[in-house]
Amino acid sequence: MYFTLADVLLVFAFCALCLYFLGAIRVRELAVQAVVRSGREDDFQLLDQAVHIQRLSLSRDRQGRWHIWRQYRFDYSYDGVDRRQGHVIMLGKELQAVVISDPARTLH
Repeated sequence: MYFTLADVLLVFAFCALCLYFLGAIRVRELAVQAVVRSGREDDFQLLDQAVHIQRLSLSRDRQGRWHIWRQYRFDYSYDGVDRRQGHVIMLGKELQAVVISDPARTLH
């Protein structure tokens, strides 16, 4: 049985695609963990226990290496009633920021 160059390239492309999706799933899990950790620190709860990809691009880190930059959207609440949207930004597997709005302050 002989393999052509096209067959070999197809197998490599399929493997690369599988590796990308496995890496994307891991980064998404890290983003959820970062939001949960931030929620404990800032006293809010992550609703639906999920983040959703919103933007995707290439960007460089501080050492000048290229990574995939991802911005995820998530819903959260301070009191369990109102639903707000926040963002978590990941560069490769590194957390860049968790962006939420401050709760409405009540002045007495």
